[in-house]
Amino acid sequence: MEAGDATKMENRVVQAFQKSFVQVQSLLDQNRIIINEINQNHESKIPDNLNRNVGLIKELNSNIRQVVDLYAELTSSFTKSMDSGEGDLGTKKRFRPT
Repeated sequence: MEAGDATKMENRVVQAFQKSFVQVQSLLDQNRIIINEINQNHESKIPDNLNRNVGLIKELNSNIRQVVDLYAELTSSFTKSMDSGEGDLGTKKRFRPT
């Protein structure tokens, strides 16, 4: 594999990781908002607000499952990229002409 090809692959791997991390951060931000609303509803003790918490908790659980899935995909992708030699994200590889 030539240096240019390795750099392109490494860039694709890094972009895929960045995309996944953006998705995870978005879900975590949503969760923070949901948790705040759940707490406010709980403190209000208004029956409609407490009933709304059921749906909010389901949404929260769904988001957490998505975060777990994204991290599992990241782990798998990282392992595959390292096993296939698609790039060492921490260091640049040096290539010698043959």
